[in-house]
Amino acid sequence: MFTTNEDQIHEDSPETTIRYPLDWHNPNFYDEGMLFTELDRVFSICHDCRRCFGLCHVFPTLFNAIDDSEDGEVEGLNRTVHWQVVEHCYLCDVCYLIKCPYIPPHPFALDFPHLMLRAKVVKFRKSKTRLRDRLMAQTDLVGKLASIPVVSMMVNRVNHSSIGRKFLDATLEIHTDAVLPKYNTNTLARRLKKRHEITSIKVQAGTGTKGKVVLFGTCYGNYNEPTLGEDLVKIFEHNGILVELMEDSRCCGMPKLELGDLDGVVAAKEYNIPRLAARVDAGWDIVAPIPSCVLMFKQELPLMFPEDPEVTTVKKSIFDPFEYLMLRHKDKLLNTDFEKPLGRVTYHIPCHLRVQNIGLKTRDCLLLIPDTEVKVMEHCSGHDGTYAVKREFHEISMKIAKPLLNRMAKLEADWYGSDCPMAGRQIEKGLEGSKAVVAPLTLLRIAYGI
Repeated sequence: MFTTNEDQIHEDSPETTIRYPLDWHNPNFYDEGMLFTELDRVFSICHDCRRCFGLCHVFPTLFNAIDDSEDGEVEGLNRTVHWQVVEHCYLCDVCYLIKCPYIPPHPFALDFPHLMLRAKVVKFRKSKTRLRDRLMAQTDLVGKLASIPVVSMMVNRVNHSSIGRKFLDATLEIHTDAVLPKYNTNTLARRLKKRHEITSIKVQAGTGTKGKVVLFGTCYGNYNEPTLGEDLVKIFEHNGILVELMEDSRCCGMPKLELGDLDGVVAAKEYNIPRLAARVDAGWDIVAPIPSCVLMFKQELPLMFPEDPEVTTVKKSIFDPFEYLMLRHKDKLLNTDFEKPLGRVTYHIPCHLRVQNIGLKTRDCLLLIPDTEVKVMEHCSGHDGTYAVKREFHEISMKIAKPLLNRMAKLEADWYGSDCPMAGRQIEKGLEGSKAVVAPLTLLRIAYGI
């Protein structure tokens, strides 16, 4: 059961919503004819409602196609339109948990994101998914190869040169203007392995926390922005929380899920879940610095494996970093001796953090810093990890981000931040380099003076 959070501004949301498990073991789930019957049913409901028009490009694509059809009804749509709608959905879940009035327990039982997922799965199983998209979902493989010293240098040069970008556009249809991540040879795993063993921390459990956490570093956090994990470790240890890196982890499976590769999701789950559950059983909590990865373990895997006890164990024990810190604060276990005020902070909350329904914990934590104001931005950045880098979607992604960018550009803040580093890079691009976007974990470390 999901409950609307009072901290967030979602007046339109129902007070209580229900999420049914994904029915992916049912053979009918993969039947293309039955899929299109359900697409038509749901599209008709959305056509009559249109509350989600401004969320992303999915709904304008659908509604404009209906309005331009001969009879103005869903029945007149070509199936090409259905697939265009599916392609524009990046499974942010915002329409389900924030806007839709027809989700269960309503008899329409509408779950738009899971219907889009079902369509992506059918498409993937028919081998209609692009090679480019399959490659971008191989985050472990790409990260390991791109972190090899010589390879890393070559990849970064190609990704950040005009000639290299033209090559990527011609071969993989990666938009020439999209921001691509840097790959580090000195990964998070390598950095933390070099640290001296912390032996002075006296672990103190709280009401909802054990005081020692396993850090699920994530692919992006390990290979692309390892400073994010470093900052997390410094902050947690500064607060008397013991941290160990989950060194034998693999990708959480979210890129595979968004691709429709359920076999890939299962493989990631079968590897990660037993290892994480064992650490929980040994008395550890879990944190991950990327909202999408936390959401994968908190929501998507439990909806795929609702009866798996190990999945449930991990679900109950994984936390967003600021969620964990605020639980510690509730037990008076958070260090609030800050050395530096932050002034005015403009903070963007990513979609995959909003839909966790934990409230604005990042904002609440930053507000503990003296002489600090926080302005919250809830609009989507339009990034989604891969959507914004694809040739056919990049300009649309920037259009989705425009309301957020316009509001942020008007604010004269001292700091600009987002919990999602990929969203942060997208925002920086949209603001044309006039404002750097800093991770809230980094802001907190700065405030601590550590």
